[in-house]
Amino acid sequence: MTISLMPLPYPADALAPHVSKATLDVHHGAHHKGYVKKVNDAIAGGKLADADLENIIAAAKNSSDAKLFNPASQTWNHGFYWFSMNPEKTSPSASLADAINAAFGSQDGLEKEFQAQGEAHFASGWVWLVSEAGALKVITTHDAETPITGTANPLLVIDLWEHAHYLDTQNERPKYLKAVIANLLDWGFASENFARATAWKYPS
Repeated sequence: MTISLMPLPYPADALAPHVSKATLDVHHGAHHKGYVKKVNDAIAGGKLADADLENIIAAAKNSSDAKLFNPASQTWNHGFYWFSMNPEKTSPSASLADAINAAFGSQDGLEKEFQAQGEAHFASGWVWLVSEAGALKVITTHDAETPITGTANPLLVIDLWEHAHYLDTQNERPKYLKAVIANLLDWGFASENFARATAWKYPS
């Protein structure tokens, strides 16, 4: 199995002005594409050549193979990030809304926690909304780390690497976070993930 560069689930200009076409062209067309190539180069002719991306990530994590884990996990994280955004306004399902209220008091409380943790995270990484044992929480991971190697089920993510926003907001990560949280997060996707028994799978 060759790991593919998944297409964006919307036109490259669909998220503007919050995330520009110029950013998506570089982010998807160079960064994500580059990670996919590194994964395929690393697994070619080996025992993982026919594995799906989730099993590649697990094997690389278990063997502490950072040269494979980093691009494989970054490939998955980026795919999840594209689906975490939607140019159309969305709302959480009733069951997810109940879980949000239980964990954060309100949708506004969740959005403030997302913003705060994204701003506080040092250097590169990701800020996630996850479900664990039925409860919601916001967490961050550094560099290429991903919740799918643990027990949490990811529902949404925002990329905190500078290449995700530098063309649009330069060093103003808070401005980028506010724009994505207020305008782009796909609560329909989050609701689907909340209802899943297992984590979302990268498109093959």
